[in-house]
Amino acid sequence: MRPSARSAARSAARFALPALLAGTAALTGTPAVAADPAPGCVTHSSGWRYTFVTNGCADPQRVTVAYLDGTAVPCRTAAPGGTVTFPGYGTQGNRVLSVDLCPAGD
Repeated sequence: MRPSARSAARSAARFALPALLAGTAALTGTPAVAADPAPGCVTHSSGWRYTFVTNGCADPQRVTVAYLDGTAVPCRTAAPGGTVTFPGYGTQGNRVLSVDLCPAGD
């Protein structure tokens, strides 16, 4: 592939990805609007099998994880100093995009 063709392909992929994610979100029931991110005192560590979310805040945090492929996972409450576990990113190119707060009542 010529360098200019390669740049054009990358550029097209960059613009297609948000549309693909929006379509995936519509199919999976994941909200298209981004959720509120968890505060900075909430951290995560991702592996192919598990994603660990640790609450370094003084208050409990109700969180979920957003994945590239739109996989929806339930909310979990992490006590102060506690860690909750979510699925990892797997072996098919998925990845964790963010740790988000869950809406009240969810």
